[in-house]
Amino acid sequence: MISFDEALHRTIAQAVPLGVESVSLSEASGRVLAEPVQARLSMPRQDVSAMDGYAVRDADVSAVPVRLGVIGEAAAGAPPGQQLALHSAMRIFTGGPVPDGADRVVVQEAVRREGDIAIFEHLPGPARHIRQAGMDFHVGDTLVPAGRRLDWRALTAAAAADQSGVRVFLRPRIAIIATGDELATPGEAAQRPGMIPESVSYGVAAFVNQEGGQVVWSRRSADDPVRLATLADDALSATDLVVVIGGASVGDRDFSRSMFGAAPDFIFPKVAIKPGKPVWLARIRQRLVLGLPGNPTSALVTARLFLAPLLAGLGGRAAADTVSFEPVRLAGALPPAGDRETFVRARLTPEGAVPFANQDSSSQITLTDADLLLRVYPGQQAYEAGAMISALRF
Repeated sequence: MISFDEALHRTIAQAVPLGVESVSLSEASGRVLAEPVQARLSMPRQDVSAMDGYAVRDADVSAVPVRLGVIGEAAAGAPPGQQLALHSAMRIFTGGPVPDGADRVVVQEAVRREGDIAIFEHLPGPARHIRQAGMDFHVGDTLVPAGRRLDWRALTAAAAADQSGVRVFLRPRIAIIATGDELATPGEAAQRPGMIPESVSYGVAAFVNQEGGQVVWSRRSADDPVRLATLADDALSATDLVVVIGGASVGDRDFSRSMFGAAPDFIFPKVAIKPGKPVWLARIRQRLVLGLPGNPTSALVTARLFLAPLLAGLGGRAAADTVSFEPVRLAGALPPAGDRETFVRARLTPEGAVPFANQDSSSQITLTDADLLLRVYPGQQAYEAGAMISALRF
């Protein structure tokens, strides 16, 4: 059994990107950039108007009142290169290309129009209302760096770069196998004495999707070694990472390790943490296998601690960034720690972190409100309310 820090270090070392592919922008949401997005054009491409109004020469409106003939108009999307004759004006709309010779746009509210004549009765203010070519970015500028997850903001910038597609890291393909004789499909357990709803795989699948992976398939099985061995073969042949839930202890009905046949090449066999001591990570037939405890809270706490960095690193993000602790103030006391590092579920409030009274590893009701894991080191003395403690977003 190893420490949490050592287990995390070993996990991060295994979390290397799986590869790269090209996808269209419409398929890129949530993906992680493998190569930076660079602009194929400048924005704006030429000087354009920032307002609806009239493009003029500054010298022509330096003394007012003045009447200028309107010789045409320029709207967004019109070809650039129109010429503004001396002592004239051009009707222009927001985004329209500024004609050559013009160096100011006077907003339409400051101009009176009589037929083809624009009448300027007031000196324009200091704002010229012209967006200069390249004011936003220039050809070749990097708009989205490699390693950025493509959210709605980054996708907007990628499209503005005039790129039809992007190079992204492959998404990790995940198989989930939930084991246990007592497990029933949610909605059926109440009619089957002795059974409980299988809940953890749903949480793990949602967690995988949230963290950038894709669940290829999810199966539930009783503690049947033959059935489990078949599922193990299927999972290893079709995925990058297999997550096994339950069967991680040493009882006669615990098959999560033996279901894979030969002894696993353990990265770690268990970790000195509470909850979640039975968590394990191994390489089996060149695939990663993460074994999570069967108790719901233990499973989801260890998923947060070890599955998050695996998904990040396999998918091209910085694995270590997913397990970053920050100081928070306690709004309630904590008892002394035991001989294992403990992760206490808590809720963040304006007053600070409030630990839940129920810290049982099988508890599920507190998961809805828990948004912090408080890190308590082995042998730590009791914390008083108001003390600072390290916390991980949960």
